[in-house]
Amino acid sequence: MTASLFNVQRPKLFVCVFLNSRELARSVQQALIDDAPGAPQKERYTVVSPESDQAFFSLVEQQRQQLDCLILQDGSQLPALITWLHNQATLLPIVILDATPDPEAGVADLEASIFLYHSAEVRLALNKVEEMAEFVDRAIDQFLNLSPSCRLPNASSEPDLSTQNFLLLHQRRLTEKLKERLGYLGVYYKRNPKAFLRYLPQAEREELLAQLRDSYRVIILNYFVDDSGLNQRIDDFVNTIFFADIPVAQIVETHMELMDEFAKQLKLEGRSEEILLDYRLTLIDTIAHLCEMYRRSVPRES
Repeated sequence: MTASLFNVQRPKLFVCVFLNSRELARSVQQALIDDAPGAPQKERYTVVSPESDQAFFSLVEQQRQQLDCLILQDGSQLPALITWLHNQATLLPIVILDATPDPEAGVADLEASIFLYHSAEVRLALNKVEEMAEFVDRAIDQFLNLSPSCRLPNASSEPDLSTQNFLLLHQRRLTEKLKERLGYLGVYYKRNPKAFLRYLPQAEREELLAQLRDSYRVIILNYFVDDSGLNQRIDDFVNTIFFADIPVAQIVETHMELMDEFAKQLKLEGRSEEILLDYRLTLIDTIAHLCEMYRRSVPRES
């Protein structure tokens, strides 16, 4: 990368540093500023450092769509913070400061190691805080490869659909931001083949399709209602379809199954099935959203 790229205003990485001491938090901030001598690194990060649990919760609630990385500290307080994040359906890149001299030593497969937040978390020893910028980059890189069906601690299955949607949307937003930061042309959507429907184990495949069916049912039931969140529901549904590489035929099949179900219910109630024809608009609208997403995924020419 040439030095001239640093003369262009690039999006900053938004990092939340919530640690047990203000002195340690200042050390982390300084490490991020001092990352690369000769380059204006103060322009690389926006760092916020809440001073209480409540301030941390408020920050995440208000800015979770914009946060690029969390920096937390292992200890008695951490499990409660992680539980709260899980309850908020919020998965973010994270660096966990650890008192262990080399917390990642001997870990050949992070997916198989013990983790608290998610399997893409990164740990850094307290005595290596000066390497924080490198570990923030590593945490973001591993997060971008995190599967929507990743395991969570103390969970018997993958995250629920709300958490998966947040993860996929955040991966997409973060990828776009990084591409723009690095001065690349075009917008790319980074899809992980491990998350594709056809590569999932049978049980996970069936669960994902069941979740999608439930989501599409909600879209149909609210399609002709004054629902300000309808477009977001469709976007969330389409994001899952896109990142799981689910064929359009599967959307059509889901639509027809639900129409058959509704037709039977209307028949039992002695009502006409003709109203169901209107819901062809729901299917057309959903496929149009998906087509637009594929269109935007194609790199633009310079």
